[in-house]
Amino acid sequence: MIRLAIADDHQSLVDGVKLIIKPIKDIEVVATANNGKDLIELVPLKKPDVILTDIKMPLMDGYEVARKVKNEWPHVKVIAFSMFDSSNAIKKMKEAGAKAYLLKNASLETIKEVIYKVNNGEEYFMNTNLKPVKRESKEMNFAKLTKTERKILELIGQGKSSKEIAEIRNSAESTVDKHRKNMMRKLQLNGKGELVKYAYDVRYEL
Repeated sequence: MIRLAIADDHQSLVDGVKLIIKPIKDIEVVATANNGKDLIELVPLKKPDVILTDIKMPLMDGYEVARKVKNEWPHVKVIAFSMFDSSNAIKKMKEAGAKAYLLKNASLETIKEVIYKVNNGEEYFMNTNLKPVKRESKEMNFAKLTKTERKILELIGQGKSSKEIAEIRNSAESTVDKHRKNMMRKLQLNGKGELVKYAYDVRYEL
């Protein structure tokens, strides 16, 4: 029986993976978490054989999870589970100790196959010659931001709210919101959701 742990900051995705794994008799989901910190705390308690983890999570991201698991529990295999087919992300996860990189739109058969392969000591990485999506565009847009805006964008990429950013920077929450609006205008983004996604993409791909 393969003991599987799943970590993703979207509970609906965790529930979805659990649902498709449930019928598989030789794979058991023994732990789930919505951030890397909680996942790491569960590893010594639930003793998973394989960890399926998102890269972009609050408190501790997938890169940190992979490094920590490699250092403290080297027998545990880590599979990166991501929406982004970025060569940079693949390379970083591999260097951090992950044994596989799997896209979230992968089929059930592929997910099963990769879990089996990794549990058996094999690796599964996509074509590492892939170019990061729209990298040139992101670099050009990022260059438009001021030093303050870049710092705030970095904190947004870490999952911080406007209130938390204001506390960190000793400024008013309204000031942070103003910077958010300026960044959305400069980056030609629509809404806070697109700004958060951009912040994540920049953090991991540039």
